[in-house]
Amino acid sequence: MIISASVRTDIPAFYGPWMMERLRAGYCLALNPFSHKPYRVSLLPEDVDGIVFWTKNVGPFLRHLPEVRERGFPFVVQHTINGYPRALETSVTDPRRAVENAQEVAAAYGRRVLVWRYDPIVFSSLTPASFHQENFGRLAEALRGATDEVAISFAQLYQKTRRNLDIAAQANFFTWWDPPAEEKMALESQLVEIARANGMQLKVCSQRELIVPGAEEARCADARRLEDVGGRKIEARLKGNRAPCGCYETRDIGDYDTCPHGCVYCYAVRSPILAASRFRRHDPASDLLDGPAKIS
Repeated sequence: MIISASVRTDIPAFYGPWMMERLRAGYCLALNPFSHKPYRVSLLPEDVDGIVFWTKNVGPFLRHLPEVRERGFPFVVQHTINGYPRALETSVTDPRRAVENAQEVAAAYGRRVLVWRYDPIVFSSLTPASFHQENFGRLAEALRGATDEVAISFAQLYQKTRRNLDIAAQANFFTWWDPPAEEKMALESQLVEIARANGMQLKVCSQRELIVPGAEEARCADARRLEDVGGRKIEARLKGNRAPCGCYETRDIGDYDTCPHGCVYCYAVRSPILAASRFRRHDPASDLLDGPAKIS
């Protein structure tokens, strides 16, 4: 079993102490996102093939990674570094610091442990195609040698995403739009070449219809990469968390509406105010990321 920590929230940035307590305990509880009923997830080393950490700020978790490794868990860090204006990412760490932290992960554990995510790509008057080309180029050059892969996606505009983008646009005097596939693919073709020039394979997450020559389908939860990291065979099946997802099967232990990064394009947060309030009430001693202590 591969543990995903987490596509629903940023555990390394905000919930690292909870994560480590759960690894020491050998289990956690997670909520079914539909029924909202808790279920038990084993975190015993013999039950876990590896862990995929998803984050925009691995810095607070750097001190915990040696213990994760010592406990026998192979891990991969999917690290998003967008370098967007504050109007889009209100509380994300400075991209220069994020790059330094990512480089530190690669230096300590190898470049196969780190995957850079430039994700999602948002088109706005603050971040038009020209911005992405220049910004991606700067970040790719800064991360050269730290990873062999960059994953991208274009913003998925759910109703809550559109609402949050509209609110932010009105407050910060910008406009946003969802361009046709041809424009997205034209930009992607440029990013493919930039990535290749910096020793990276560009992969597209959950949007197969937008893959251009030179790009590949992303497997963000990748059993084969975890095999390389951990040096042991992993029996896992391809089963993404939704129809277009190319990942191997995982068990996600996070919870929606708990990430206080304040990214206005986020699919996992209905309201930044709600996420901030849930983060404040978090109890690191709980079995459940967002719940009272020891509900099991």
